[in-house]
Amino acid sequence: MGVPPASPAGPQMWIRGPASQQSAQQPAGQPVQQPAQQPVQQAAPAAVAPPGTAVGAVHAAPAAPAPREPSPHRGERIAWVNAHGGGGASTLAHALGGADLGTRWPEPADGEPGDMLLVARTHAGGLRAASQALNALRMGDHPDGLRLVAVVLVADAPGRLPRQLGQRVRVLRSAAEVHRVPWVPAWRLGDEVDPLPRDVRALAALTGGPAGPVAGLR
Repeated sequence: MGVPPASPAGPQMWIRGPASQQSAQQPAGQPVQQPAQQPVQQAAPAAVAPPGTAVGAVHAAPAAPAPREPSPHRGERIAWVNAHGGGGASTLAHALGGADLGTRWPEPADGEPGDMLLVARTHAGGLRAASQALNALRMGDHPDGLRLVAVVLVADAPGRLPRQLGQRVRVLRSAAEVHRVPWVPAWRLGDEVDPLPRDVRALAALTGGPAGPVAGLR
């Protein structure tokens, strides 16, 4: 609200108000008798409820946050993390041991393993996701206590990689240790594989887990 404009009775008319009739009729030279002033009681400001708040809920205490459930991966030695959906972390964790964390970072503060293996497929989207995840790790955009052990690239098709994709793999190798997992037709069908490919069994040295038969890449 702006300041009210000045009235013809003077620039301070809006502050002191108009002269009373008593003062206007008072003989000259007589002191003006002012009426006794009554103390003004200040009313306590009313609480204003946010829009949509039910009556009586203004002063309600906020609900305490629900306690966090303990992680089922406490005490695991290593974590498998997909750089993107369907990278293959679940299958490799089942075959070699370790915590399957899907597409989220481990939380060492909650007892989850700080050492992690980053998993991605070898198609263009998978290699791009792996590169973005490595950049996030380099920038510190992750929970404290994480250590990347290696990047694990799972073949997305049989045969050699196209030259453009091979170049991307070499770029990843310049930033981190990289392990390759070959195309396994049985995994595509959801069948068990026994024995596991040599390149998969070699990863057991990083996880310290078994290298038993496993079905279904996911």
